[in-house]
Amino acid sequence: MTPNTPSTLKLPLNMDFDQRIAIDTLVSQWLASPKPGVWRKPLAREDAEQGHATSIVRYDPGASFHAHDHPGGEEILVLRGTFSDETGNYGAGTYFRNPEGFRHAPFSEDGCEILVKLHQFDEGDTSHVVADTHSDDWQTLSEGMQKRPLHQFGDEQVYMLRVNAGVNLRMVADRHGEEIYILHGRMNDEYGEYGRGAWIRSPNAGTERYVSENLLAWVKTGHFGE
Repeated sequence: MTPNTPSTLKLPLNMDFDQRIAIDTLVSQWLASPKPGVWRKPLAREDAEQGHATSIVRYDPGASFHAHDHPGGEEILVLRGTFSDETGNYGAGTYFRNPEGFRHAPFSEDGCEILVKLHQFDEGDTSHVVADTHSDDWQTLSEGMQKRPLHQFGDEQVYMLRVNAGVNLRMVADRHGEEIYILHGRMNDEYGEYGRGAWIRSPNAGTERYVSENLLAWVKTGHFGE
């Protein structure tokens, strides 16, 4: 995997969606955001502070942002700690979709880490989603494999995936791309081995993988467009 993100970004970053990318976010460097106490590990970024962006973001205890909205939408998975805004407090495992026009002032009293995707909603996808991924809404796909749907719009699907150790995982090929973030466990494919904190983006979802430790992952497919 790519060992880290450089301390000085060369933009655009990882914006060729025909290129396969794998980053170990646990060893990537934290970069300061314009807001004191908020740090980022950029994974893909179109511009410095606008446009398409995928990042791991850390709020130090007490850090906050002023009220703002997100042209093109905002997608969040809370990884650790508690993320808050005017609507409530949300712990690890909460998944959000905040469409264009949704306005909030996020903060974290005790600190948190989140996976954030900005400016990537399909036009017409206006759903505001708040989902607890720890809920019981899991579907069995096959022996040793379960899926927890989070969102679907057109070809795009977002879900949590649980796979038992020892299972060969081959996802349905999707020419519109695949993105995976591993929360727990370990898997490998022809390109390498991936553990907690790995972010993998592929132009299609046809790669065969082997799960060596019980896996929990956030998965998104079908979202790269034509």
